[in-house]
Amino acid sequence: MKKMTLSTLALVMGAGFSASALAQSIAITNATVHTAGELGVLKSASIVLNDGKIVAINPATVEADTVIDAQGQVVTPGLISSMNQLGLVEVGAVARSRDAGDDKAGIDFDPSSAFNPLSTLVPYARKGGITQDIVTPYGGDSIFAGLASVVDLTGEFDSVTATKKALVVKLGAESKGSRAMSFKTLVEKLEGQQTKLDKQKAEKKKDEKKDDKPSVEEQVLTDVLAGKLPMVAYSNRASDLIHLLKIKADFNLNLVLWGANDAVLVADKIAAAKVPVIMSAMENLPGDFDSMHAHLENAGKLEKAGVKVLLTVGGDASHNMYQMRFDAGNAVSNGMSYDGAIKSMTANVAEVFGINGGKVAVGQKADVVLWSGDPLELSSSVVKMFINGKEVSTESRHDKLRDRYMKKSDMPVAYTK
Repeated sequence: MKKMTLSTLALVMGAGFSASALAQSIAITNATVHTAGELGVLKSASIVLNDGKIVAINPATVEADTVIDAQGQVVTPGLISSMNQLGLVEVGAVARSRDAGDDKAGIDFDPSSAFNPLSTLVPYARKGGITQDIVTPYGGDSIFAGLASVVDLTGEFDSVTATKKALVVKLGAESKGSRAMSFKTLVEKLEGQQTKLDKQKAEKKKDEKKDDKPSVEEQVLTDVLAGKLPMVAYSNRASDLIHLLKIKADFNLNLVLWGANDAVLVADKIAAAKVPVIMSAMENLPGDFDSMHAHLENAGKLEKAGVKVLLTVGGDASHNMYQMRFDAGNAVSNGMSYDGAIKSMTANVAEVFGINGGKVAVGQKADVVLWSGDPLELSSSVVKMFINGKEVSTESRHDKLRDRYMKKSDMPVAYTK
C-alpha cells in the first residue's frame, strides 16, 4: 500500500474512515480541485475514492491502493449533460436507429428500456468529461414528450440509474395550430388530475379500504402536482415563460424552463420564482420569432439575475455532447462566472434533477475527472476519468479510426488511407 503525508490541513474525513476501508481505493493528490460545492477551489489538494464514493478530502495522511500525483492538474466533478437522446439515437438519418420518439408518445412514455449503453456516442461523450446524462425523449404528436431518465456513461448494461426523473413538455410556436391550445391542454391535464385527487381523498375518508391503483399517467401527474417530479417545459418567448410561471404558481409545480431564449427579458421574475433554466450558451441568432433575444451573453445575464443556470448543448446534442465544456468556456468569455460555468454542468444539474453527483464532497458519487489543464480550454483534455470510483477509458471510435488509418502497413494504401 502506497502512503504519502501531506502538509495541507485535513478538511474533511469520512465517518469511520480507515485504511481497512480502502480495499480498492484510489487517491488523487497534489491537484487543483474545483469542488462545485461549499469547499470552493482547493489548491494542492487530495481526494480519496473508495467503494464508489468520495470518502475523504485532504486527509492528513493518504492511504490508498493507487495514488495518482496530479502534479497541479485540475480535478472537477464528472460533468452532467442533459436534454438529449444519448443511447436512444445512433444515426439521426437512419429511422431504425431512433428510439426516442413515437407518434403515440405521451405523459407515460418512458424510453429508458431502449437505452443502448454500447452506442458509439457514449465513449465520445466521455472524452468531453461527461460521466452522467439526463436522457430525454422527443415524444410525438402530444405536447407531452415523455419521461426523462438518468444514465451513467460506463458503457455497462446497468447504465440506467434512475427512470421517471422529469416530465418533458413541448410548448411555444406551432407550425400548425395555436400555442394557446398547447397551454390549454397542459392546464386541463393538471386540473383534471387535481380534481380526481381531491375526489379520491374525499371518498377515502368515507371508505378507508378504498385504494385504487393509478395508471402510470395518473401517477406521473400526481407526482408533478406534488412537486416530487420536475416538469421541464421547452419554450422560448417571454410571454410564454410568464404564462408558465403563472401555471407553476397555480399548481405549485417544480418547474424547469428549457430553451428560454427570451428569459433575459423576464429574468427577475424567473429568479423570484426560483425556477432553473436549461439553455445552450451558443444560441446567438434567432431561430424563429420566439427567440428574438438569443445572445451569447444570456447565460451570464441570467446568472447575475440570480437564476440557476444549467448549460446543455444545442442542436444535435446527442452527437455533440463532447463540446459542452467548450460552450461553457464561451459563456465565461461572455459574462458568466467561471465557478458558475462549472456548476452549470455539475452541481446545478444534480440538484435540479435530484441525482447523486455533481460535487467533490465526502459521501458523493465518485465521478471525478482529472484534466490536463483548464477544462474550459480547447487545448485541455481528459487525463483520467472515474465513474463510481472506477477508471473508465476515453478511447472512442474516432481514436480507433485514427489509429487504423495512421499506422504503417504492408497493405496497399487504399486499405489504410
